[in-house]
Amino acid sequence: MIVACLWHSLPMAQKATVCKAVLRIADIDRGLYADHQLTLARHPSENDERMMVRLLAFALCVPASDEGGALEFAKGMWDPDEPELWQKDLTGQLQQWIEVGQPEERRLVKASGRAGRVSVFAFSHAAPIWWAGLSGRIARTRNIEAWRIPSEQSRALAELAGRSMQLQIGRQDGSVWVADGERSVDIALTRLE
Repeated sequence: MIVACLWHSLPMAQKATVCKAVLRIADIDRGLYADHQLTLARHPSENDERMMVRLLAFALCVPASDEGGALEFAKGMWDPDEPELWQKDLTGQLQQWIEVGQPEERRLVKASGRAGRVSVFAFSHAAPIWWAGLSGRIARTRNIEAWRIPSEQSRALAELAGRSMQLQIGRQDGSVWVADGERSVDIALTRLE
């Protein structure tokens, strides 16, 4: 009886929320026009803003073809040895490692040694400060690039989130926009130097 009472008082582990997205990408800058049907597992501690930045990172980094391996969502929030997204070639070699947020120096250096290219999509208002303190220490890696999405735009992007999404994502002359048929969000993506 006491064991049963203790069992019922323990909180149940929260499960991931499954979200589905259809992306229609028109990336004029890269000459990429493609539709993707995606399933995202949203970690219980992840908010809509972060999930939508992951989705945007996919759209901005997905290769034109899967010949060099497909870009996939990894277990970044569940497994410390995996990024948010990655692309492996047909031999299993990591081609691209994608992080969302402001990862630690050690994580980026490790990723740099494992993958040919590392991309970071930061969306906090403090991203420039984070990068300024980090960039000099990781300059020797040479395969890490960091991008900033202004926090007011990432919050607006979060308003497009849902369990089932149909999104159009475009890029032309460096300008990025995301629309759901009713609303549109312009993203002023800038590279952190």
